[in-house]
Amino acid sequence: MSTRAQAVIGALYGDEGKGLMVDRLAAAVPGAVVVRSNGGAQAGHTVVDPAGLRHVFHHIGSGSFAGAATHFSRFFVAHPMLLLDELAALSQLGVKPEISSDPRAPVTTRFDVIINQALELARGAARHGSCGLGFGETIERNLHPEFALSTKDLFRPDLHARLVFIRDAWVPIRLAALGITALPAELATALADDTTIARFEADCAAYLDRVTLWPDRRLCERGTVIFEAAQGLGLDQDRGVFPHVTRSNTGLANMLAIAAEAGITELEATYATRCYTTRHGAGPLKGEVPALPGVNVVDPTNAPNEWQGRLRLAPLELGLLREAITRDLSLDRGGVTVRAGLAVTCLDQAEDGFAVTDCGEVMPLDPAKAASEIADLVGLRLWAESWGPRRGDVRLSAESAAA
Repeated sequence: MSTRAQAVIGALYGDEGKGLMVDRLAAAVPGAVVVRSNGGAQAGHTVVDPAGLRHVFHHIGSGSFAGAATHFSRFFVAHPMLLLDELAALSQLGVKPEISSDPRAPVTTRFDVIINQALELARGAARHGSCGLGFGETIERNLHPEFALSTKDLFRPDLHARLVFIRDAWVPIRLAALGITALPAELATALADDTTIARFEADCAAYLDRVTLWPDRRLCERGTVIFEAAQGLGLDQDRGVFPHVTRSNTGLANMLAIAAEAGITELEATYATRCYTTRHGAGPLKGEVPALPGVNVVDPTNAPNEWQGRLRLAPLELGLLREAITRDLSLDRGGVTVRAGLAVTCLDQAEDGFAVTDCGEVMPLDPAKAASEIADLVGLRLWAESWGPRRGDVRLSAESAAA
């Protein structure tokens, strides 16, 4: 039983290539278990397998094409309704992952989604950048024990009564606290309709048919652990720019807490960044431009949508990248040894005229040498660079933890 784990962490605002790097690591470690260490169904990690099959992973770990199992940690928010949709999509691709969950993992209800969407709509032009899937509202509700719902609660004989209580007691309290006096007609109808609860209970029953309860403390019994973070350090609830953050810790914090329970003593952390910066959703983006000179941006995953708008672009700002990673590595590690390296992705999209910035200074780079120069300037070893969307396009350095 190994006490050494690997991890992939987004270094800025998400969409940095975490799915690609997890897939590459899982392919090198037979029998791995990918542990979702934060976030929920709002994650979107794209993987293209060697045969060209493509999937955007939301719940399921991005190592599934490589045969890895998936584990939902106590920090992961499960969304039974959307999990079943994802499993159906993966089944069409011939993938049927093994899934386990810590009993404490929070569960999103339809009511959390309704509140989330009503709030984001009410903000109008001042939206926070939410995906509208109820993640933050699930976290908020679970702060109140009488209204909390976690994976273990789905086995309760009084689940129906508990859901009715959440609808009839929690929803009015929460809407009043948010200053929402009326819901849009479609959301109001869904809230009042008893079939909303019946459908959710059916989703929960199907969820339990696919997910095995397994405590975080016994993770290492499942296989070599690969932590997969969601979002990025720039969206961390404690370190990002409020209110444009996610309701979770997006870096090492949760991984170290899980490691302490599971007896993991060594962690190899790969911080992933594109060779340019993206942000999908509202919030500050230093150096934002309508188009990037020297970069042919290709991103079929982050299509414009009503909740987050279009994908936003900026040159990679090394000062922000360096600061975010340094702050994450400054956390109290609780006796866990952490070794860190950098992965630079999307280099195949860089062309003549490509440049990054460092505290505002423009620095033209040769795409062929850019990854190593970026790593040097950030102060990390270069562990990997990607020149395409598949694991075979990832070049590993001699020092890489995945070598």
